[in-house]
Amino acid sequence: MTTVKPTTCKEAIRSWEEENGREASSAKEIIFSFQWPPIEKMDNSLATLVNCEKLSLSTNMIEKIAGVATLKNLKVLSLGRNLIKGFSGLEPLADTLEELWISYNLIEKMKGINAMRNLRVLCMSNNLVREWNELNKLQEVTNLRDLVFVGNPLYESSEVENWRLEVAKRLPTLEKLDGEPIIRAEECASASQKVDSPVQSQKSLD
Repeated sequence: MTTVKPTTCKEAIRSWEEENGREASSAKEIIFSFQWPPIEKMDNSLATLVNCEKLSLSTNMIEKIAGVATLKNLKVLSLGRNLIKGFSGLEPLADTLEELWISYNLIEKMKGINAMRNLRVLCMSNNLVREWNELNKLQEVTNLRDLVFVGNPLYESSEVENWRLEVAKRLPTLEKLDGEPIIRAEECASASQKVDSPVQSQKSLD
């Protein structure tokens, strides 16, 4: 039985250019999802995508993040449904990346995520994170506002209500968790104070 050779990034770029009738280096959004045969390695061919702001390599068989050092305009990176085990390789995107979509991978440790200074959205459902001290590493990602974490063993081991309270406490800047807005106790308190204040009551009567 003949083994099928994986698609290389270079081949994926060439196919994209043939399909779109232009050079990939000029594009702001590029999708290499669902390649067949799948891509197994991210490599330095990606360096040509100098104008890319949104790059998707989801649903392949990639094991490591690599080849992104020159993508200085990249804001959104989608790597869902691969075989990635960690965040190593993302460091060159520390100042630019705003959204990372990396659900359905094999990530157990959060090492390296703290480098992502401007990350606002992290979607990493259905990975293998089990421990609170791993989630705590997100405390250093101070711009993070939206986190999706369902399907990790840590999430599965908690009652939903307790999970939400605990995450809200540990990540005080987070605004949205697993698709739902976070409402903190102090926000409820200040909202009820406004309603109870005489000025507010008078306004509502007017």
